[in-house]
Amino acid sequence: MPALPVSFGTGEHEESVLDPEPPGVREAIDAALESPAGGRRDALAAVVARWPASLEAWARLGDAARDPVEAYACYRVAYHRGLDRLRQVGWRGSGYVRWSHPENRGFLRAVDGLGRAAAALGETDEVERTGLFLRQLEPDWDRTGPERDQ
Repeated sequence: MPALPVSFGTGEHEESVLDPEPPGVREAIDAALESPAGGRRDALAAVVARWPASLEAWARLGDAARDPVEAYACYRVAYHRGLDRLRQVGWRGSGYVRWSHPENRGFLRAVDGLGRAAAALGETDEVERTGLFLRQLEPDWDRTGPERDQ
């Protein structure tokens, strides 16, 4: 199936911002990320278990995954939950989802991670789809993505 581009229509590009993560999630993620490397994945899994709706927690768990299959699964969960949450705030498959809004970062991190995990699995169609989608959502991705969030 060919990749279908996000349609922006005419006029101004609308921008969607996800609702904030529940209270305590950000602090729990930060604490898990401070864990020693050997325990970081388990600490992040505990955050996901406590807040399974957290896009950022799923995306970070994907970052800490043991292998590309586990990473792909974590990013895929965050991606689909993110699409659901975007629809809840009025996104209808068009418009920007900018990195400049911290609420959007878990979703964008998941889309990027899904592409990287797909590449590791040799799934080239998914790599192309996620790359195109990411840059349609955030045209400045190459200048604003996660590497600049440190």
